Parts: sequence; structure tokens; C-alpha cells
Amino acid sequence: MDKKVKLIVGLGNPGARYDETKHNVGFRVIDTLYEEFCQQDSGVQRPTHTSVCNALVIETIWHGTSIILAKPMTYMNNSGAAVAALVRRFEVPLSDLCVVYDDVHLDIGVLRVRQKGSDGGQKGMKSIIQRLGTTVFPRLRIGIGEPVGDLTDYVLSEFSEDEEIEIEQTISRAVDAIETLVRDDILTAMNKFNSR
Repeated sequence: MDKKVKLIVGLGNPGARYDETKHNVGFRVIDTLYEEFCQQDSGVQRPTHTSVCNALVIETIWHGTSIILAKPMTYMNNSGAAVAALVRRFEVPLSDLCVVYDDVHLDIGVLRVRQKGSDGGQKGMKSIIQRLGTTVFPRLRIGIGEPVGDLTDYVLSEFSEDEEIEIEQTISRAVDAIETLVRDDILTAMNKFNSR
């Protein structure tokens, strides 16, 4: 059994007004994972929900691996404060961190699993990279489409009805990608999910 801890962090903004916005797809992936954990009868230890390091944290066992799901409560632009604190608190090697977030450079419905990379203009990732001092850690990017008009207005807007159908399917695939990453490895996840 793998004794290491994997830390899966979804990025977003706390508060009901942001729940359904494009910028909160990372939170939605974490919420979907949590719901699946609660519904499964076998293979998953009942998750516990706590507040640690300015983040909502869920700890469980999945596929024989200790898993921490986290949603930083710092607001998007200061996500790094919570993520760096969680990495230190749980002594997580950066290779076992995975950050899940929205990406305006990918079409809606596109997933990209990567082992490293720049922030791509995403301010939550910029904060995390600054706090960790490296760009070398796994991430799962979820396409939300190119902005129409102002970037801030766009990412803080909700999906259209058609887009919402697409993003729900994408979130489901993101959960599958994370499961593959946990059960197998990141290369397997990249090979399986980095094509539409």
C-alpha cells in the first residue's frame, strides 16, 4: 500500500456568489470528488471534512493512497498562501501535489494534465508558483474558453446553458483523470486525457 499523501487542490473563490462562475471549476471538481467518495461503498474510507491552513480539507483513503482534497478559502489571487501551507503541514512532495484550475487558453471541454509549466496568466497559479518557488508540480487545466470582453468579467461570469452541459461532462472527465493519476501515475493520465 502506498503510504504517501497526495494533495489535490481545486482553485476557486469562496462564497455563494462565485459558486457557478467559470473561475470556480476547480472547486466544482473537488466537490464532485467528495460526492463520489460519499456515495461509494467500497475502496474509499469515509471522508472527514475540516478547515486547515485557510482551506477546506477532506482527508480519505482512495485506491490504497492517502488523499487530501483541498479548496483554498483565500480567494483565487492568494491561493499560494493556502497551498504552500498545506504542502508543509502534510509534508507532501511536490510530485504528489495536483492543482486543478480553469484555463482561458483551452476551449470548453478540453483537459490538460501536465507535470510542470508556467502560470499561463492564471492568477491563482501565479500565486502558487511564487509561494512554492517552482513551476515543477502536476496540474490539471480545465478549458473555459477564450474571454469575450474583459477577462475578469468573463471568468467571474456563469456558463451558458449549453456550456454548462459541456462543463459538467468535463468535470466528470476531470474526476476520472484524477483517479487515473492516483491509481496509476501522471504519465498514464496524460496519455489518456490530453486529447479531446
